[in-house]
Amino acid sequence: MAKKGYSAATIAVVAVLLLVFLHIAAVQAKVKLGHQKISHLHFYFHDLLVGKNVTAVQVASAPTTNNYFTQFGMVRVMDDWLTEGPEGTSKMLGRAQGIYVSACQEKLQLLMATTFVFQSGKYNGSTLAMVGKNGVLEQVREMPIVGGSGLFRFARGYALAHTHSIDFKTGNAVVEYNVTVLHY
Repeated sequence: MAKKGYSAATIAVVAVLLLVFLHIAAVQAKVKLGHQKISHLHFYFHDLLVGKNVTAVQVASAPTTNNYFTQFGMVRVMDDWLTEGPEGTSKMLGRAQGIYVSACQEKLQLLMATTFVFQSGKYNGSTLAMVGKNGVLEQVREMPIVGGSGLFRFARGYALAHTHSIDFKTGNAVVEYNVTVLHY
């Protein structure tokens, strides 16, 4: 009767070779990516709904949006300024491009999907992606950084947002961001 299967020695050799190849692949990946770094960024986000330099516009709403204090169901697209200081005349660092949606009926909370596009300085040409809940009236809001490009490839981290100023009549706001990211 013929023997079926592989011998223990054959299985052991294949397992060792597989581990060696996996180790080589991991070393090569680390060499290509370099060492992991941590970066701290600080900037101001200008969300302007009214005025001559509007940076965010409403593109959709539910039939019942105006029935809610929170504007539940409202969708805005933004191309907000990112600046070094809170003044609109401060040095431009880039743009915050994306959407935000009023996603709560009882509280003023936004679902934000934002790409921070850096257009000057050390991070010029790089981006960070942020997706998460923004409890607008909370003193400090934490949102996750879920990716990036350029110098922020494989980024992950968090953004802390604090409202610097808001005009409740117009909705125009300046928000201070402190961002901490791990990247390669």
